[in-house]
Amino acid sequence: MEIKEINTRYSKLADSECCLSCGGAINYARPVAGEVCVDLGSGRGNDVVRMAGLVGETGFVYGIDISDGMLEKARANAKKFGVANAGFVRCELEKIELPDRVADLVISNCTLNHAADKQSVWNEIYRILKKGGRFVVSDIYAVAPVADEYRNDPVAVAECWAGAVTRDEYMHHLEKAGFGLVEILEESAPYAKGHAEVASFTIAGIKKQ
Repeated sequence: MEIKEINTRYSKLADSECCLSCGGAINYARPVAGEVCVDLGSGRGNDVVRMAGLVGETGFVYGIDISDGMLEKARANAKKFGVANAGFVRCELEKIELPDRVADLVISNCTLNHAADKQSVWNEIYRILKKGGRFVVSDIYAVAPVADEYRNDPVAVAECWAGAVTRDEYMHHLEKAGFGLVEILEESAPYAKGHAEVASFTIAGIKKQ
């Protein structure tokens, strides 16, 4: 799905009441005072605001999103709640516009499956994490490879199933990025979604070097 299509679709949803993410990565992430945190696919900024309160004045939280509408809504929410220790960056997940080794924690909720180049996203997560930094990601994987005819269907991708890769491929991306040991915090039974069978899981890992 093209960046322009993503921007248009999710900007239109910024003021809707629909739920745009799955999973609860933040519930396992446990950010603490003074940490620098990053939320990939931050949407309206709800988790950014929550983490900003947990890391306090000595910490900082970055929200990363590609949708102008979502970023506008997120900045308004941060202002509404008086959050001064957060910022929002518009960029692709494959090219995160943050310095190397800046983050103690990276979280994401049902966003990485939308990325066209998932290996680049995991490489970027590894790059921006400090040594000893951690990620907690909630996402989906496909039980069997999704048919090629749906891979570039913007509606199917936006519905969080056409962009899913298999569990083995997902774990291969993590290993290749540098994350040797990955912990599965929760995992659902397979279920039908669109023209695929998928499962949801929340995973965590640490950058050792």
